[in-house]
Amino acid sequence: MTTELTYLTLVTLLTALLWIPYILNLIMVRGLLDAVGYPSDPKPLAAWAARMKAGHYNAVENLVIFAVLVLIVQSAGLNNETTAMACMIYFWARVAHIVSYTFAIPWVRTLAFAAGFFCQLALVLQIL
Repeated sequence: MTTELTYLTLVTLLTALLWIPYILNLIMVRGLLDAVGYPSDPKPLAAWAARMKAGHYNAVENLVIFAVLVLIVQSAGLNNETTAMACMIYFWARVAHIVSYTFAIPWVRTLAFAAGFFCQLALVLQIL
């Protein structure tokens, strides 16, 4: 498997697992019945869990773009050191993004998001 596909797999796995901590918080805060139901006046998630949920949504939105770009690179045979490095940096940028978003670390979240965007742009430039 190529480096690009390896990091696509890791990004997908990360994104697929991000729901677990904030759902556990939801169960702890609301109880199991309200967590799986539709309470009329639900208790809010802990602040960190609400931020993690928002970060998860952002990860899902960006996974779509990243995955399409990696699959285009792969299918067109455009793999090279730049695409491999872009995919590796993208993965670690997503890790930094979710951690900094969850723990409300100023500037890091924005810088991590920007790094991920520039990795996507690097893939686009290799494709074009």
